[in-house]
Amino acid sequence: MRILTLSTLFPNPVQPGLGVNVARQVGRIAGTDDMHPVVIAPLPRFPIPLLRSFGPAPYAGLASVPAERREGENQVEVHHPRYASVPKAGWRWHGEAVARAILPLARSLHDRQPFDLIACEYFFPDAWVAFRLSRALHLPYTVKARGSDIRYWRHRARARRQIVTAGRYAKGLLAVSMALKDDMAAMGLPRERIDVHHTGVDLDRFTPQAAPKAETPLLVCAGNLVPLKRVRLIIEALSALPEYRLQIIGDGPQCAALEALAAARGVADRTEFLGRIDHAELPARFAAAHALVHASESEGLANVWVEALACGTPVITTAVGGAADVVTRGAGVLLDPDTSPMEIARAVRSVTAGNANAEAARAAASRFSWDSNIEMLRDHYARVSGAAG
Repeated sequence: MRILTLSTLFPNPVQPGLGVNVARQVGRIAGTDDMHPVVIAPLPRFPIPLLRSFGPAPYAGLASVPAERREGENQVEVHHPRYASVPKAGWRWHGEAVARAILPLARSLHDRQPFDLIACEYFFPDAWVAFRLSRALHLPYTVKARGSDIRYWRHRARARRQIVTAGRYAKGLLAVSMALKDDMAAMGLPRERIDVHHTGVDLDRFTPQAAPKAETPLLVCAGNLVPLKRVRLIIEALSALPEYRLQIIGDGPQCAALEALAAARGVADRTEFLGRIDHAELPARFAAAHALVHASESEGLANVWVEALACGTPVITTAVGGAADVVTRGAGVLLDPDTSPMEIARAVRSVTAGNANAEAARAAASRFSWDSNIEMLRDHYARVSGAAG
């Protein structure tokens, strides 16, 4: 089965952290004997030629990304065609701009060796592009919703119209959680065509044996340091947990403000900002912690939930997105979405007092193995490719 994978979220040499979940999934697909993905991951280009190499963020530096390269252990073929875009304002035309930019490449690849389907890995603007490619190349397509592509873009009328139109013409739809499936159906997408397809985790790498538990109580938080993640609540909770240390993995625009908050709350000596670390380091970090704490306002299905659980580390998280799909009884605590520092502190005490345990955490994560993940995708793709016409 030849798969044209379309994703505006995909790692490249300048943005190695972009769409890593998509890249891991594609890499696993490429490791099978019967599925062969080719990735088109378009990149924005500032419309004024003289400014392309040093123009406005986030485009500066992208000119150095090669048009074609190989990705990962299985050497997946990846193409990076460029489309014209103006930062911030350009989103209104992204769907058409991307479709025009990649259609010649997609047609050439299809003529060289025909594809069986288009697998679209994000809803906006990717689904609209898949819709356009499907009509031009006479290929069925499927679209996967990952969270922000639905929960953010549904509030913008133009984006919402494109999402709904493309979703209704898709032969298959995927959502990373049951909650996201409900959101999609509420927008008018056909519920009967939406399959829930969770994230995958490498259970051989993310394991309780990755590192011994820290000798002193340790909490870990992982994610982008942006207001949506509400890391400030976790730092404030640390004031009520004097025997605990906190490691914060990730970076972002709030880093300096969060460091200042830790100092103001008198917990700077117990708060360690690790920055963005290599994915290979995460198993040891998660296994050493006594709990992963996550206070986000919104999520699709956070990989860090599943990865921490696989390491036998209970998860304390707000009950948003797919949290209820992941954090089962004994594996952690689901907080009210409008949580507070004191509620977080009480949950930490509850978990470390024995109301969650490593065995339940690991069992919760075992449902998310890559083997089961890819097997479901194989069945889904087979149905979609068989639905052509």
